[in-house]
Amino acid sequence: MIALLLRDLRLAMRAGGGFGLGLAFFLIVVTLVPFGVGPQGGLLATIAPGILWLGALLACLLSLDRILALDWEDGSLDLLATAPLPMEAVVSVKALAHWLTTGLPLVLATPVFGLLLSLPSKGYAPLLLSLLLGTPALSVIGTFGAALTVGLKRGGLLLSLLVLPLYVPTLIFGAEMARRGVDGLDYSTPLLMVAGITCGTIALLPFASAAVLRVNLR
Repeated sequence: MIALLLRDLRLAMRAGGGFGLGLAFFLIVVTLVPFGVGPQGGLLATIAPGILWLGALLACLLSLDRILALDWEDGSLDLLATAPLPMEAVVSVKALAHWLTTGLPLVLATPVFGLLLSLPSKGYAPLLLSLLLGTPALSVIGTFGAALTVGLKRGGLLLSLLVLPLYVPTLIFGAEMARRGVDGLDYSTPLLMVAGITCGTIALLPFASAAVLRVNLR
């Protein structure tokens, strides 16, 4: 599993789908928002949690089609299907590799981007915690979508249409957790919801992704 993880990390860097693309897109979104809504610090501070969460979600979406497409194209997916490693473990490793190259860098870069949106200092901790808890769910859900569309020509648009509705609960509760933190309110309820969504996706979706891949590989 470690060898597969290291291989996927190297492929993500070489294919241009690693943290550089996601961070660049995240930076573009955060930079353009003040131009669109105006430079008012109060308004930016109000919408900052939602904008940062939305930017992180869209940045994760950019590289979803690369999770399984490269392995499908070079035949590695067929070899992995016949390997002793269960397919559920394979898709879990690929989701982890996607999070390490996309989700984790976005979480680490969020404090810098928060400065650009005048995010209040008391909002940094809940925002970082919400992203740290929520972005693994985005990668696992994205891996499920990639398994559904693997092998389809130009399946990127279909993948986005399939995955975006599944992202909505994580976005809602993650942004709400950050907003409550900015307002100085208790955010334990949305925190538990985000954690529950992430734990549920990690526990269930690898089995669904593995089942879909077995069907596609027949």
